[in-house]
Amino acid sequence: MKSLLPDKDFEVFPSVYLVDDDASVRKALARLIRSAGLEVQTFASAREFLDWIPDTNNPACLVADVRMPGLSGIDLHHELRSTNRNLPIIFVTGHGDIPMSVNAMKAGAVDFLPKPVKDSDLLRAIKQALAHADDNRVKRDELEGLRKRMEKLTARESQVMALVVKGMLNKQIAFVLGTVEKTIKVHRARVMRKMEVNSVAELVRIAEKIHSPNVG
Repeated sequence: MKSLLPDKDFEVFPSVYLVDDDASVRKALARLIRSAGLEVQTFASAREFLDWIPDTNNPACLVADVRMPGLSGIDLHHELRSTNRNLPIIFVTGHGDIPMSVNAMKAGAVDFLPKPVKDSDLLRAIKQALAHADDNRVKRDELEGLRKRMEKLTARESQVMALVVKGMLNKQIAFVLGTVEKTIKVHRARVMRKMEVNSVAELVRIAEKIHSPNVG
């Protein structure tokens, strides 16, 4: 079977986590996923996965049964989101209905597949989920880099930056901060240098990314 990976250049190898209380299903789906050239780890329950889940930035996705003893797949998804572990998730179930499917998709699921799952449907969904996970990883890395730049600013430089991105002129900023325009020019130049930008437009885009990261 053709690997899922060639269509996208992953800097780190992605992983698939499979959670299902049916051992035969775990075995069959794990074999399918490995045959596509992907690494897969299996878990017999949502609690087992939550007790194990690593703190990693590598792209990964979750394939989970909806109906399981104890925590359901939906419960697992809510638990992950409540702790900001936003793994792209694909739900599979033998007892699904339309309302459940709609709720799962609204909760951010990549797909909702009925059992028995078609090989092609599952692999397509996994491919989509991993691409989404890797895009989020890139965004998180970029955001972390921008925040580190922000940390280099002094308190006054941060104030100046906030007013610059609002569109204020140096003279206006000087009035707001109770200083002179010449001083603001110095602070503004330092902000531009530390934030590694050449224009106010770039600075505005960075500020928007920091305050509205849109990663999930």
